[in-house]
Amino acid sequence: MQIKDSVVLVTGANRGIGAEFVRQLKERGAAKIYATARSVGSIDVGGVEVIALDVTDPEQVEAAAALADDVQLLINNAGVSSGLTALGGDIAGIRREFDVNVFGPLALTRAFAPALARNGGGAVLNVLSALSWISSPGASVYAATKATAWSLTDGTRIELADQGTQVLGMHMGMVDTDMTAGWDIAKITPAAAVTAALDGIEAGLSEVLVDDTAKFVKSTLGLDPVARYAVPVG
Repeated sequence: MQIKDSVVLVTGANRGIGAEFVRQLKERGAAKIYATARSVGSIDVGGVEVIALDVTDPEQVEAAAALADDVQLLINNAGVSSGLTALGGDIAGIRREFDVNVFGPLALTRAFAPALARNGGGAVLNVLSALSWISSPGASVYAATKATAWSLTDGTRIELADQGTQVLGMHMGMVDTDMTAGWDIAKITPAAAVTAALDGIEAGLSEVLVDDTAKFVKSTLGLDPVARYAVPVG
């Protein structure tokens, strides 16, 4: 689908990658942008329709779907990274991370699928990660949520094919946002990540590997786990 003259809803639109999506959607001529966040006061941009939306709140999700029934492109961007580990992390915190990163996008996709069908099929873009395909010390829970979200991206693509809805997953390494502020490694800019994702939407792709990190990690999927990790597995 084409961005120009389209109607788009972005979750987590108040900062980082979400705010960059809003900026570039405006540049590309989107007709209407619904910018959502848990706290609407944190969305500091004009020319958008602001909606208060906690993606883990079923009532707010349904209310957003009823209000924004003209949406043609849904961008599931909202996410959290707690730094929790699978074995040592607080279970309530782990559940919260799955609620935001997995059940949030799933709830939004389910809620907006009928509107997308009515509006010509449209598209769903899920913001994923290179950690969809590999785990890492200090990010085992986050990686597990993104691996699950990747599988759901594939599943919803299959289920929405009959109504003509494009479903695209974007994967990348470190992006220079608040979420990665504590990591002193090479990062790409939010602008580079978003440009690649929106180009992918317009090209009709089902997956975008934004940077070399994502491309390399995916290329290792066929290897034995011992070859993929620094420590033996199993």
